[in-house]
Amino acid sequence: MTTTLKERIQLVETKVADACHRAGRNRDDVGLIAVTKYVSLGTTGEVFKEGLLHVGENRWQDAQPKWEAFGSEGTWHFIGHLQTNKVKDVVGKFAYIHSLDRLSLAKEIDKKAAALGLTVNCFIQLNVSGEETKYGLAPEALLSFAESIRDMKHIAIVGLMTMAPYEAEPESTRPVFRGLREWRDRLNESAVLGYEVPHLSMGMSNDFEVAIEEGATWVRLGSILVGKK
Repeated sequence: MTTTLKERIQLVETKVADACHRAGRNRDDVGLIAVTKYVSLGTTGEVFKEGLLHVGENRWQDAQPKWEAFGSEGTWHFIGHLQTNKVKDVVGKFAYIHSLDRLSLAKEIDKKAAALGLTVNCFIQLNVSGEETKYGLAPEALLSFAESIRDMKHIAIVGLMTMAPYEAEPESTRPVFRGLREWRDRLNESAVLGYEVPHLSMGMSNDFEVAIEEGATWVRLGSILVGKK
């Protein structure tokens, strides 16, 4: 049982490198997001000290004290469902929003970013698995949604994001991750945005190795990487 953050980082690095090797990918093509939503302020500080410079949070209420303490230490990713009325708290602090899934949210992000004179990197969230309990656009709506937001000057679509169902056998998640990659490729082939969308945010503690094999460029790791305290 690995008990220290350093040991968990080493374990994850081995698993990531092995998955990249199996898929014929370069290790540098996969970024780690340390999901700190369940851990303390102190543990979040340790995450940065150990050189994990990308952190993910799901709710501004939980992230606020951590961001106020360590906001300048690394790059912050908002990975949870984002309520429109919380956009004002997130834009300008989080470099990436992984959960863009509706036009009203896009309009609010664009408006707030314009007021601040910046551009927000966003992932369009797709509900590839079709689970009713998950957020995200139906995949078939991706191209029309992209068309509806392509003229928003303060949003840059950098990738797609999805969450797979929790499976006792991680291999069962492969079709979900493959599906996201295929939709990313369709989006690029359509040229609807006028630029290439490179990233895939997919894979969590239980299934990230399969996600990497299917093309993940960002994996979102909580318990396996940062623990639960």
